Amino acid sequence: MLQAPLFPYVSLSDLTLLPAGALGGFPPSAISIKPFGVLVALGVYLGAFLALRRGRALGLEPRALTSFIVWFVGIGFVGGHVLDLVFYYPERLREDPWSLFRIWDGLSSFGGFCGGILGMALWRARHRVPILPYADTVASVFPVGWVFGRAGCAVVHDHPGVPSDAWFAVQYPGGGRFDLGLLEMLLTIPIALTFLWLGRQPRPWGFFIAVLCLSYAPLRFALDFLRERSGAAGGVHGAIDPRYGYLTPAQWACFLLLGLGLVLLLGMLREMNAGRALEPPPLPESFRVREAPASDSKS
Repeated sequence: MLQAPLFPYVSLSDLTLLPAGALGGFPPSAISIKPFGVLVALGVYLGAFLALRRGRALGLEPRALTSFIVWFVGIGFVGGHVLDLVFYYPERLREDPWSLFRIWDGLSSFGGFCGGILGMALWRARHRVPILPYADTVASVFPVGWVFGRAGCAVVHDHPGVPSDAWFAVQYPGGGRFDLGLLEMLLTIPIALTFLWLGRQPRPWGFFIAVLCLSYAPLRFALDFLRERSGAAGGVHGAIDPRYGYLTPAQWACFLLLGLGLVLLLGMLREMNAGRALEPPPLPESFRVREAPASDSKS
C-alpha cells in the first residue's frame, strides 16, 4: 500500500471589510482581515499575557515588563521585515525602495529575532538595568506565541518544502510536499508545553533563553534542508529561500543562536555558583513610584 500525505491543503481566504474603490475610488486596495495576521496577533497577545502573569509571580514590576515587551515585539517586527527584504528579496528592495517601509509586507523569523535583540538592547540603554530577568520571562512563554505564528505560516503555505509523499507532508495541488510552517508548528507544541511545565517553578535567570536557543537552533537548521530550492508548478507559492554557500540565511543564523545559547548557559552556571541566579532585578528609575513631597501647613 502506497503511503500518502496525511494533511490536506487548507487555504483560508481573507475576510474583506471594504472592497477596493468602494468609496469613490477609496481605498486603493481592499481592506481585509488576513488569517496570518489574526494568528500572529493572537500569538503576541497570549504570549504577552502569560509573560505578565509569570512576571508578577517572580516579582517583576508589570509596567516595566510591559514596556520591555513593547520594545521587543515592536522593533522585532521592524527587524523581521527589513532583514526579510535584505536577505531574501534584495531585488524587490532595489526595484521598490519604499517596500522597506511596508512593515506588514513580508517577515523573516530570524530577522524578527535580530530586531527583538536590538529592541532589548535599546530598552537596556534607556533604563540602565539588567535585562536578563525580563528577557528570560518572555522566553519562558515565547514558544506558546510561536505556535500561533507558525500556524499563520501553515494556513498561507508561505514556506513550501520539497516534494514528498511522507504521511506528515501536505497534499499540495500539484502533489505531496512538505510545509515547513506546519512542521515547525507541530514541533514547537511539545517545546511550548514543556516550557509551561518548567515554568511552574522559579528557574535561574537565563535558563529559558539558553534552552530555547539550544533547542531551536538545531531544529531549524535541520528543517531548512527540506525547503524548496526553486519555483515549482502546481500552485506552490511562498518564500523560496536563497542559499549562501549551500545554506539558507536562517541556517547561518543558527550558528549564532547556538553560540548565544552556550554563552547564556555558562553564564547561568556561574551565577548559580555565586548564589546570584535568582536575585530580583533592580526596578528602572522611570517606573519607581515617587512620593509627593509633604506640604507645610499653617494653622
